[in-house]
Amino acid sequence: MNKFNELVFKQMKTMDELLNTQSELERYERIERQLHNLHNETALKTVRERIVCMKSRLTEIQHIFEKQTNELIQSYKEKSHS
Repeated sequence: MNKFNELVFKQMKTMDELLNTQSELERYERIERQLHNLHNETALKTVRERIVCMKSRLTEIQHIFEKQTNELIQSYKEKSHS
């Protein structure tokens, strides 16, 4: 597999992780709203902590994706100039 294809494959895996994390985050935010309505403060605190962690992870994944995009563009430019 050439470098360009390898970078595309890595980026697709990262995008999949990003989408899964975003989906999980949305699910936790729905749970947060339900717990808030039920006035379950103990569980709410735990869910909110999880949400903070997931938002942090999502930001990390987005940065990785941006870096991979730049690498992919560079690889494409190198390939097209060869």
